[in-house]
Formats: sequence, structure tokens, C-alpha cells
Amino acid sequence: MNKALESICAGMNEAIAHAKGEKIDVRIHRPEPIDVKAIRDKVGMSQNEFAAAFGIALGTLRRWERGDQQPHGAARVLLTVVSRKPKAVLSALAEH
Repeated sequence: MNKALESICAGMNEAIAHAKGEKIDVRIHRPEPIDVKAIRDKVGMSQNEFAAAFGIALGTLRRWERGDQQPHGAARVLLTVVSRKPKAVLSALAEH
């Protein structure tokens, strides 16, 4: 068996053991929560305005702000950029 396949097999065995609750040496990476309300407040928009401006469903935005859910994937990236450079994002969105 080549090294790549051995590594994949070892990883799968570790994942199976972890899923079964067995004690193994693993690292679980969880991203820090995003404070969506703080980002929206920083931009100075209402929930309706923020959701419309960034293409987020209003119900989703509300769940994020209540802490019922956290944004993932592209939404998380968008919110991070909005948090750091809100004017640049709004300007880029206004150009289309």
C-alpha cells in the first residue's frame, strides 16, 4: 500500500473511532462565533436593509442574530469582509 493510501486509511480509522466515542488524539477545529448583530450595527442598517443589501434571507439573519444558528461557508466569508471593509463591499455591490 502506498503512503497516501495508508494515510487515508489511518484517517478513516481515527474518524470511525472518534464517532464511536473512543478516546483518541484528535484536534477539532471550530471557528469562532461571528457576532452578526454587531456587524449589522457597525454598518448602520436595519435587519431588512442588511438582509436586502447582502442577499441574506431575513429569517436567516434573525436566526444568526439570536444565536440559533451560525453562518457557514460563503456567508461567513461575506460577513467577515463586511465587518472589516463595509464601504468597499457596499460600493462593489452598487456597481452592478
